[in-house]
Amino acid sequence: MLFKRSLELSFAAVACLCGAAAAQGIYSCTDDKGRKITSDRPIMECLNRNQQELTPTGRVKRIVVPTPTAQELILQEEKDKAEAEARARQAEEKRRDRALLLRYPSKAVHDKERVEALAQIDEVIKASTKRTIELAAQRKAIELEFEFYQADPGKAPPALKRQREENETSVGVQKRFIAEQDLEKKRVNLRFDEELVKLKQLWALAARPPASAASAAPAAAKK
Repeated sequence: MLFKRSLELSFAAVACLCGAAAAQGIYSCTDDKGRKITSDRPIMECLNRNQQELTPTGRVKRIVVPTPTAQELILQEEKDKAEAEARARQAEEKRRDRALLLRYPSKAVHDKERVEALAQIDEVIKASTKRTIELAAQRKAIELEFEFYQADPGKAPPALKRQREENETSVGVQKRFIAEQDLEKKRVNLRFDEELVKLKQLWALAARPPASAASAAPAAAKK
């Protein structure tokens, strides 16, 4: 009975070994000298070239690509990073396009917002221009007082001199502010012009029928 049990275990061990060998596969490649090499494990002489892993029946199971060098790994990492950044930029551009199209579904809406944006700047310029006129009137009054000291300007009161200086400073501030607002109007117009170019493309794409509907239309017409 013991002998029979030992024999059964031996047969089972042999079967396991055969199964492991069959599952291991065969590697095959041609080295840099043109020699055909076959092995039961990855071939060291072909680490820099493709190897075929074969099944016991000789069928190609997979291709084992060469092991990359450190430099190749760095280049691949840089390539992957650049591709990821490009995909991120494309995704962000698509997101901005969708947001732009939602905000301006038509040219009328876009034109209306341009007019409103420019009108707000014009209101600011108008207020600053009004302040400039007020400062001009103040300066006129200050200069009238200075006429009393034409013979000896040094005798003019310090407060009057200070009023003249403050007036000159305020006038300069208002002039610079108006100039900045004029530049802002140009920037706003430029932004709306650039948006309009993009929006015309987006509106045209949105107006196109879906590809499936376009292909179905001729078929329906033939019926």
